[in-house]
Amino acid sequence: MERYLKEVSVLKAPGSVKRDGGSIRTHLLPAFGHLTLVQVTPRELAAYKVKRRAEGAKPATVNKELQLVRHAYNVAVREWEWCRDNPMHRVSLERDHNQRDRWLTTAEENRLLAASPLWLRDLIVCALHTGMRRGEILALWFEHVNLGRNTLMVMKSKNYERRTIPLNQTAIELLKKKQTAAGRINGLVFSTKSEGALDGANVSHAFNEARRRAGLQDVRFHDLRHTFATRLAQKGVDLYTIQRLLGHNTGIMTQRYAHHSPESLRGSVQLLDADQEPCVTQKMHTG
Repeated sequence: MERYLKEVSVLKAPGSVKRDGGSIRTHLLPAFGHLTLVQVTPRELAAYKVKRRAEGAKPATVNKELQLVRHAYNVAVREWEWCRDNPMHRVSLERDHNQRDRWLTTAEENRLLAASPLWLRDLIVCALHTGMRRGEILALWFEHVNLGRNTLMVMKSKNYERRTIPLNQTAIELLKKKQTAAGRINGLVFSTKSEGALDGANVSHAFNEARRRAGLQDVRFHDLRHTFATRLAQKGVDLYTIQRLLGHNTGIMTQRYAHHSPESLRGSVQLLDADQEPCVTQKMHTG
């Protein structure tokens, strides 16, 4: 795990690096650090699940720790050739019933914006209308914005893949305003007064203060991204398009928004009506 931290984890996004280090040092090493690789068996891992559950850890937390073990073993097997078997292949993950589905209504959005300082308000509007992650917004440069094509390029994503986001009118006006206020066409779009990078922790602290002033419960900055996706689903945008806009590698993460688009699904089943011959339809109505 120490080698994994130095060679593999360090290549992840900053938040993932911090989470990996905490999980390994606080939980995984105390539980398995005295064992050799072959001594970490499915039975040992199953017992670890029970222990963490008894400690009050949520299923999602336990799963992240187990997925970290699984990935570390995959690297040890395939790249380092330290062992031949990955015990996590025979261990099931916890059932996670705590998946968040928190999104803002228009009224809640207005209350949050009214309770936020101007600099934070701009970040919130950007998140709501682009679906970008906090880190992606804070790393956005004017050079990545193309107002001629009404697009921006996310250069530093969680998956280390670039993606292009089309801009709606609200986002265009925001970026134009930021460019005019900055008096330049390069550098960070969202920055401190000295044009330095905004600190993610400070942004979260300011957001939580605004949330409390607005009287909103259980809302995180990341829920603005959920709001973006939920509103698209509610307006009938297909899940593949939402997946592409969010930058998800697979559709698994995007599936959480499926229940928000019943009207778009209704149009699909109504296509079957066209396959009914007139006589069959008539018999159904008269029968």
